[in-house]
Amino acid sequence: MRPPKALILCAGRGERLRPHTDHTPKPLLPVRGQPLVVWHLQALAAAGVREVVINTAWLAEAFEPALGDGSRWGLRLRYSHEAAYGGALETAGGMATALPGLVEQPDDPFWVVSGDVFIPGFDFPAAAVAAFAARPERLAQLWLAPNAPHHPQGDFGIDAEGLACSRAQGFEGPCLTWASVGLFRAGLVAGVRPGQRQALRPCLEAAIAQDRVGAQRLETPWVDVGTPERWQALNDGALA
Repeated sequence: MRPPKALILCAGRGERLRPHTDHTPKPLLPVRGQPLVVWHLQALAAAGVREVVINTAWLAEAFEPALGDGSRWGLRLRYSHEAAYGGALETAGGMATALPGLVEQPDDPFWVVSGDVFIPGFDFPAAAVAAFAARPERLAQLWLAPNAPHHPQGDFGIDAEGLACSRAQGFEGPCLTWASVGLFRAGLVAGVRPGQRQALRPCLEAAIAQDRVGAQRLETPWVDVGTPERWQALNDGALA
């Protein structure tokens, strides 16, 4: 099976990291000697991925000069510029708009990862892709991380069958935090038009209600690079 394509989410404003993000998009901020998004590009390339879409909105003009066409990593980079639709489209809207560059057949899996998380050691495993491909009824497979102090309630639980569970649907067990990385199929955002602004959570909730979302624990370090303090701690080696 050929490796899936990937979408790196880079359209956000990065409000909590201002003033650093006033002139540099958050995914291009340096972490340990290179832009944060480059860590993902290197890991995807090492996993055999060859085509990556990067969606942009805030400071969109900064990405192509910084990353080019991806050839330095053995990748083909495409850009999905959401400014054409008036600004960032949120996660589901960004996914729906980027789909032409992500899938050739409706059931093709594709990776999605946020450009503002640091997950060293996550290797976009081929085994997970194969397992997901073998379950065509699944619309998503999420990796969940331990809850950080700034998000103690978490997002989703995992049941005994490896399905994602939601408190919105009555789940009362412990929840973990979505690490902003997962495998997806186009069917998850089937009701979202290209160019439409749409959050991902309602799409996930609808699919979870149908037992169509898998979940597993993330076994590698993970940091949401959301504040100046966490960004500095990463560069100081105090996190991950």
